[in-house]
Amino acid sequence: MAQFKVSSTPIAGLAVVERRRLEDRRGAFSRLYCAEELGALGLRLPIAQINHSFTRRRGAVRGLHYQRPPHAEDKFVSCLRGEVFDVAVDLRRGSATFLKWHGERLSAANGRSLLIPQGFAHGFQALTDDCELLYLHTRAYAPEAEGAVHVRDPAVGVEWPLPFTDISERDAGHGELAPDFAGL
Repeated sequence: MAQFKVSSTPIAGLAVVERRRLEDRRGAFSRLYCAEELGALGLRLPIAQINHSFTRRRGAVRGLHYQRPPHAEDKFVSCLRGEVFDVAVDLRRGSATFLKWHGERLSAANGRSLLIPQGFAHGFQALTDDCELLYLHTRAYAPEAEGAVHVRDPAVGVEWPLPFTDISERDAGHGELAPDFAGL
């Protein structure tokens, strides 16, 4: 029996994965990851790194980060506590949806995750206080390959649901995409 319900998004390759939750009087159980099922969706490389983030304040924003080839990575992002507006931006060179973004509400309650392929920038905004996210990456972090898109870059135009309450100096300092940016 499939443990995940998969929904496509308007951007090819980007998928919403909803965990099947089994509940009884003791509580609940759900599978967070299955190499076989998620591999069929395109998450084919082994998981090389797992990261956990905690965001204190509702309205705080993180992102929009990516890794350049040859360190480009697939990400599988899940919210374990609270609720976030999770965003992926298509930076794939030649893509029909180049510079388009898709946002999805991920929460502990809805059991949704976002499967983000290589060539996308990723970020999120906390919709509640005390949000925890778990990220599965197919490549280890390589600082020399890191890139970012400013969260308010007009070339992308993400419509964040809340006013910003917090953003790191590092993320606030990311520049806008150059007019001649052709993608990854």
